[in-house]
Amino acid sequence: MAILDFFSYSIENLRHRKLRSWLTMIGIFIGIAAVVALIGLGEGLRGAITGQFGFLGPDVLAVQASGLNFAGPPGQAVVNPLTKDLTEKIKSIPGVDIAVNRYIETGAFEFNDIQDIVFAWNVPENKERSKFEKMLNLKVSQGRLLKDGDKFKVVLGNSFTDEDRFGKPIQVGNNIIFEGKQFEVVGILEKKGSFIFDTAVIMNEDVLISEFKDDDSVNAIAIKVNDLKSIGNVKRNVEELLRKERGVKEGEEDFTVQSPESALESLDDVLFGVQLFISIIAFISLVVGGIGITNTMYTAVLERTKEIGIMKSIGARNSSIFTLFFMESGFLGFVGGLIGVAIGVALANLFAFAGRQALGSDLIKADVSLALVFGSLLFSVIVGLIAGTVPAYHASKKNPVDALRFAK
Repeated sequence: MAILDFFSYSIENLRHRKLRSWLTMIGIFIGIAAVVALIGLGEGLRGAITGQFGFLGPDVLAVQASGLNFAGPPGQAVVNPLTKDLTEKIKSIPGVDIAVNRYIETGAFEFNDIQDIVFAWNVPENKERSKFEKMLNLKVSQGRLLKDGDKFKVVLGNSFTDEDRFGKPIQVGNNIIFEGKQFEVVGILEKKGSFIFDTAVIMNEDVLISEFKDDDSVNAIAIKVNDLKSIGNVKRNVEELLRKERGVKEGEEDFTVQSPESALESLDDVLFGVQLFISIIAFISLVVGGIGITNTMYTAVLERTKEIGIMKSIGARNSSIFTLFFMESGFLGFVGGLIGVAIGVALANLFAFAGRQALGSDLIKADVSLALVFGSLLFSVIVGLIAGTVPAYHASKKNPVDALRFAK
């Protein structure tokens, strides 16, 4: 009996038990759908968040004051904010290439009689400008970058060219209003896929400070090291300096010094923990589905005892009987997995779309890889095959004489 014959016969047997077959597969495809949907959403979110910080290399450190800050720019409304005099002291630390004050201000943005709330950040002037632009890989798709002396001029992120946002795209040469002040647009940044750039209003540091700051507080300090190998030592020296300047002991710091990679690793650990917890729940569902397949196949063995006896009486070998029932259980796992993958992909994209609409953020995405699809499908088949092994073995060992005497 060829494998194709086994396959055809298995499908025919399952077709005669449609309701039971579908009920058996419920546990499998619920588990697979949960795994695919939740891991797909988690991977999409992880990739989106990583993309927001991918513009910074591993040789960059970010200093920020600690505190409860549920809304607004980082370092805002903290008890003990950073001050700009700290930056000059950090520059003197061996291994530091540049240290730049980061000022971030939120405000009302108006163009074409349409208003929105956006954030603006600064570009340093003089000799630090080119290093800062290189560190952030700032490039324009239209116009030019800012120059020293650009008083009321700005560079905008690429999302401002979206005509849906302000009724028409903003172009180089247009005038915009930020917090009641009129600025000329001299450049549009290349699209980076990061809200930090794509939705930003960028202006010279002295303009942002003189027009919108009323104290010497700094939202963050960006530090670039000369040599990646020395970043650990630089980080320790910066922390030691800040503890001394801010009068705090080790373990009681009211600030953080982190590289983008370390921050992403911490976030990645949280996302992994959530995904692991969800995967355990989904695995329990798969186990339940496997038990359902085992129960269905045992019932099939009992129902088809006479059929098994007839097959054996005409020369069917134990291995053939085993293969038949084994393939039926594997097919249940395969179809259940296939349905589960389809539902999981649909749910992942549906939840991502709903999240984007509800929060108005492009951060929520679904990323269902081929590896996840094929891995989930393979796992569901394996669950089906394992669940059907004992019933298939039981069927193959039935005595043909006793089987023929079996009366339904």
